[in-house]
Amino acid sequence: MTSTLVVIGHGMVGHRLADRLRELDTGHRWRVCVLGEEREPAYDRVRLSTYLKSRSRAGLSLVRPEFLADPRITVRSAAPVVSVDRRARTVRTADGEPITYDALVLATGSRPFVPPVEGRDLGNCFVQRTVEDIDALSAAARPGRPAVVIGGGLLGLEAAQGLQLLGMRPHLVESAPHLMPAQLDMVAAHVLQDGAERLGLHLHCGTTVASVNGGTDGLVRSVTLGNGSVIDADLVVFAAGVRPRDDLSVTPALPLAERGGYLTDAFCRTRDDRVWAVGECAAVQGRSRGLVAPGYRMAENVARQLTGHAGEPLDDMDDSTELKLLGVHVATFGHTKGDTATAVEVTFQEGVSRYAKIFLHRDSGALLGGILAGETVSRGDLATWVGKRPTADLESVLFPAPSF
Repeated sequence: MTSTLVVIGHGMVGHRLADRLRELDTGHRWRVCVLGEEREPAYDRVRLSTYLKSRSRAGLSLVRPEFLADPRITVRSAAPVVSVDRRARTVRTADGEPITYDALVLATGSRPFVPPVEGRDLGNCFVQRTVEDIDALSAAARPGRPAVVIGGGLLGLEAAQGLQLLGMRPHLVESAPHLMPAQLDMVAAHVLQDGAERLGLHLHCGTTVASVNGGTDGLVRSVTLGNGSVIDADLVVFAAGVRPRDDLSVTPALPLAERGGYLTDAFCRTRDDRVWAVGECAAVQGRSRGLVAPGYRMAENVARQLTGHAGEPLDDMDDSTELKLLGVHVATFGHTKGDTATAVEVTFQEGVSRYAKIFLHRDSGALLGGILAGETVSRGDLATWVGKRPTADLESVLFPAPSF
């Protein structure tokens, strides 16, 4: 007998789950209905900055023709869900149509966090979350003019890089003492900041935004910082993080984690044994994650459970990152906040161009993780050493000779 799986959300993680289930469901047990809020089917949100150059939505798409052609799959875009009735096992979309499910996966993602500062609703204030956001921002951009990005994490740095591609002169404001405070330590951030400043990015760390100021036309004109300084700005991009989208009307309500997100166990199961949550809206054992890699692990796990394969508890999901921001390579892998009872920190540095902090097990000397910034080896090249004692000549591995 065929059962119906409804996936609410056709973002990167929701799509990965539906596509993976399609591959694993060799017995054709499931019909899958994917409900997307945006007009576009799933696309690579991580690569939105490339859209500024290519202007090709097709280039971002994650949806292969064979996925859409599969008779077991129904994709409905521009179909926001307004309510879920767990007793009747129905989902209702904005057009009023009820859809009955046997299993339900919440993949509603997250929404940008906009700090409650005065002036945040002025014209030319943007977030950078969807292709529509990028289209609106691009239309407002004026080459050579100043702009302000609020937030110095991954999202903020990508937004600043995007504004540079549009020819604007971005200022970046971060309340923490340095950039990427959730991933990097002070020294690694200094390597990144040096590269960013050499590329013309104006940094304002250790201060907040007090207000966004407008003109008589209702558009942004400047930003006042917490330290009293005023920055001219033709537009503002809020990139101060995201919050789980956990406000869907679900009756009876599902438990939420203390910091938001649908609370699940280590297998992404909510209190309802027919309902799972994956991606940024899920708080697995109480913790939400804003990276796509953990979301993909959740999607794989749930797809396996639904198709009768063994799932595994997601007790220790990898929050590693590796990217090139404003011309500077930064990466984290494994454990990057060592417990001094079990880990030893070893640092290597060459000026402001290379830095590495490595965490080794205090007793065995095994590599636990690390932070890399600048002209270092890639994270992938260190993968074989994790859990093992690295070579004695570790510095030469971390800082390879430049190739000419």
